[in-house]
Amino acid sequence: MGRIGITAVVKGANDVATGVAHRLKRCGLDIIMTEIASPLVVRRKVAFAEAVYEGTVSVEGIKASVAGSIRDALALNEKGTIPLLVDPETKVVGEISPQVVIDARMAKCNLDTNINDAPLVIGLGPGFEAGKDVNVVIETCRGYRLGRVIYNGGAIPNTGIPGDVGGFTAERMLRAPVEGIVTNILAIGDKVKKGDRVVAVGNTPVRAKINGIVRGMVREGVIVSRGTRIANIDPRKEIDCSNISDRALSISGGVLEAVFTFLANYDRQR
Repeated sequence: MGRIGITAVVKGANDVATGVAHRLKRCGLDIIMTEIASPLVVRRKVAFAEAVYEGTVSVEGIKASVAGSIRDALALNEKGTIPLLVDPETKVVGEISPQVVIDARMAKCNLDTNINDAPLVIGLGPGFEAGKDVNVVIETCRGYRLGRVIYNGGAIPNTGIPGDVGGFTAERMLRAPVEGIVTNILAIGDKVKKGDRVVAVGNTPVRAKINGIVRGMVREGVIVSRGTRIANIDPRKEIDCSNISDRALSISGGVLEAVFTFLANYDRQR
């Protein structure tokens, strides 16, 4: 992987953010990712957020490691590893002045991103308006618009309903029925039938609503509030839970297009 001297800060390290960081790293950008201190990521096998707990993780051949400081982050980039800063307020953006900032936290709203944060600012999904909050919005809703690069306006508004996979939408998601500590009964990759116990929150079991494969579940021992997504069931028969998803690849493709369109004119802009 050659380097092209461009640094991108990716806010968030969930599975979609990981797909974006992975693709941009492959294409030669230096990446710095940020996360909160206790991530509640469901698709943990393909999320660099797991490095917060493990120190270092690898997704499809690329490593990410927690960095204790910006100096450490820059040193990790020199070694070809993506640095992950526990930086909920994304202070790193103001401290290093990156060429690209990507808000990939999938919060469905703009938490703190400003169009002046970098020469190129990208927002993933609803909550951003291109030309106002960010330079570019990338569509994240499943369907024919997925991954499209938007220079005017925003993405499809949040419906609150997950995208259709195999004819199922909300049934795929398991949410915490109560506040409490999570105990994982099954594991990511296990086959499951409708009605099987998948996880428990406190003493309350949470059962699968469909047949399928456990594609993701939050880390055991975390404390979740009522309504938090804690597991995902995929109805498809053949999936690989350790590979970046088709959705994340489509979204990262849109980000890649936006970044390299920007870079094509970058020298003339400076």
